[in-house]
Amino acid sequence: MSSGNERQPQTFTKPAFGEKEATELVDRVFGLKVSWVRLLPSYDDQNFHVRVSRSKGAAEGADEYVLKITNSEDSQEPDLIEAQTQAMMFLSAEGFPSATPYLTKDGNIMSLESGTGPGNKKYMVRLLTYLPGTPVAKVATNTQIFYEIGKLAASLDKALSEKFHHPSVKSLHRGQFIWNLANVPLLDQYIDALGQNKYRDVVEQVIEQFKVKVIPKLSSFRACINHGDLNDHNILVDSSSASLENPQYRVSGILDFSDMSYGYYVFEVAIAIMYMMIESPDPLSVGGHVLAGFESVLPLTEEERGALFLLVSGRFSQSLVIAAHTALRYPENTEYLMITAKTGWKHLMKMFEVGQEAVEKMWFETAKAYANHAP
Repeated sequence: MSSGNERQPQTFTKPAFGEKEATELVDRVFGLKVSWVRLLPSYDDQNFHVRVSRSKGAAEGADEYVLKITNSEDSQEPDLIEAQTQAMMFLSAEGFPSATPYLTKDGNIMSLESGTGPGNKKYMVRLLTYLPGTPVAKVATNTQIFYEIGKLAASLDKALSEKFHHPSVKSLHRGQFIWNLANVPLLDQYIDALGQNKYRDVVEQVIEQFKVKVIPKLSSFRACINHGDLNDHNILVDSSSASLENPQYRVSGILDFSDMSYGYYVFEVAIAIMYMMIESPDPLSVGGHVLAGFESVLPLTEEERGALFLLVSGRFSQSLVIAAHTALRYPENTEYLMITAKTGWKHLMKMFEVGQEAVEKMWFETAKAYANHAP
């Protein structure tokens, strides 16, 4: 769910390639023959699931890929896309289930290509290995997968921050990037998309409390590189047990690195908590299980824990406000844009109804129970 670096969400031009153009791109740029192609849902990029047919004697490799066509604005920042792609390659080499790029015929990881619509826009094109598994959004979640996702969030950020040293990494300093959790106050510019109602009142409350209670504390948080979007559609899992009553899941894929930026460890756990709440019949309890997994790798400091409630609320606000704003511009994509909104508003309102103290108590006591009885 990426948006611009120094730009506003409304400047975005989403690619509009058809299946025929996608097939031609794969052939011309990557030298592969497509036998099957299908458009995948996406926020402001365009993704196609493609299967390729290999001729006898052709080089070995995967048969299924994702053709990723980046929106025209982010396509003007090749260093940023380079950093995202190199990070994926690095994580794959470190044993994380991350996609890797298939090189172009010229031996590059990406290619800038002209679009099909008016204005002669150019779009960065990559072909990434297709990862197996089912999105968390489509499985019956349980506490075990919440714990695993918390653990993944910490391990991934720790690996990137401690070992990833590619020259392009400096492009991840994205000052006004609307999806960085530090930029919750920027939502003031888009809040009119909500109209006048009780939802807007709560978001305004979140923004004000964020300015007063979180922004002054940022310097005390531990900095790192964030994936920034470990949501229920970007994490793939498969079941490692035959038990239908209580399946055990393992993470089989991590998708969409387009929201990567420099941030703080506590941002990643807050983002993971928020999106896992969307998938639970008991949303307020989820935070403790995700937090326990995260803290099994990287315990939070007192300052970081104290900001968690507002950081989770801030991410709900970002997701809900930006989706409402974008849906006004792209009504044809409303169904996908409003996925989080279906339950997101209910969860955010519930958090504020129950109150920070009670919600935190639930989270921290659950996490403490794990520390006493490691799973």
